[in-house]
Amino acid sequence: MLRTWCSIASAATMVAASFFSVPAYAQGEPLRLGFLTIKSGPLAAGGKQMEDGLKLFLKERNNQIGGRRVELFTADTGGQPAITKTKAQELVERDKVDVIIGPLAAFEALAVDDYIRKVQIPVISPSAAAEDLTQRKPNPWFVRAVGTSAQSNHPLGEYAARELKYKRVAIIADDFAFGHESAAGFQRTFEENGGQIVQKLWSPLNVADYGSYISQINPKVDAVFAVFAGGNGVKFLKQYNEYGMKAKIPVLAAMTTVDEGVLKTMGDEALGIVSSGWYSAGIQNASNKRFVAAMQREYQQDPGYYSIGAYGAALMLEQAVKAVNGKIADKQAFMAALRKVELTNDPRGTIRLDALGNPLMDVYIRKVERKDGKLVNTVVKTYPAVSQFWKYDARDFLANPVYSRDWPPAKNLEK
Repeated sequence: MLRTWCSIASAATMVAASFFSVPAYAQGEPLRLGFLTIKSGPLAAGGKQMEDGLKLFLKERNNQIGGRRVELFTADTGGQPAITKTKAQELVERDKVDVIIGPLAAFEALAVDDYIRKVQIPVISPSAAAEDLTQRKPNPWFVRAVGTSAQSNHPLGEYAARELKYKRVAIIADDFAFGHESAAGFQRTFEENGGQIVQKLWSPLNVADYGSYISQINPKVDAVFAVFAGGNGVKFLKQYNEYGMKAKIPVLAAMTTVDEGVLKTMGDEALGIVSSGWYSAGIQNASNKRFVAAMQREYQQDPGYYSIGAYGAALMLEQAVKAVNGKIADKQAFMAALRKVELTNDPRGTIRLDALGNPLMDVYIRKVERKDGKLVNTVVKTYPAVSQFWKYDARDFLANPVYSRDWPPAKNLEK
């Protein structure tokens, strides 16, 4: 009897051990998703739109990804690098997240770069476009759902010179990494195609008034290239119009300056502005039509840069989770799957990543028009499958310094 009891106990122990050795995901353990966003400050509007895009994605899938229930942990960085790092640490060390979508700003991504490498946490960027994270200093735990800062501005520089026939352009941009890199990409291709950048003005991210900058704009330029994030584009364009400049000098814009997320708060001051980006709510494909209809239904607004960034990041996450059969705890295997993602159901069109974790995407030249009583970005030209290296050889591109305030050198500036 004792021998029989011991055999039963041993068998029970083996069964228990077998049960507890089953991977957590097979027992209904949720996928713990960290989300770094901004809820206050000049970039808060973009943070809200990122959150809208992610929540729509989860709602459409009944809060599941790849068969696993999602537990979402949202952290507000306030748009401050030090706080961003603290919030990332809390997500990883306190909340035990499996993967992070975020942060929003380029300077935030740079602030958490070392920490991401140290703890080896997979990160999908829905917005932060800092060039070197997928260029000279690629982070093996970081991939992008959106392009680099300059990626959509390379085509715009060429378009401005070749098709708009502009010769002399002034630049005004937010004075942080995104502004510097966006302006540099535009400058490089504009000048390579015969144009000249004759003036550069840099305004603080939290500037209250653009009057002093507008008054400095060279009156003999053909256009002004404006690079703003968050609500800064709204303030600048309103004041630009109030100063009577819109009727005198046309504005070219980076994607975020007239993004759909802020375009809804603008008036006639935005009409006619030509910009470039990897998204427009007016893209005519089935996935985008569904996405736009869903965003309008849920949030009564068109999607833009930030909402498509978060939605696209979640699509990448979903495909990678399915590729590893939900076993996201194997971080090496998951990152390998994430880097092999190729989306055919993204509202922007087909998306695939290059060897450094940055997407190749169509870039659209857009023009602000009024349709059915609202402002929209109408697509006027498409540059297919644009790389972060534009038309340059990747090795030659990477041999140069990262885009900045001072590179490429501005040799045509006038005092």
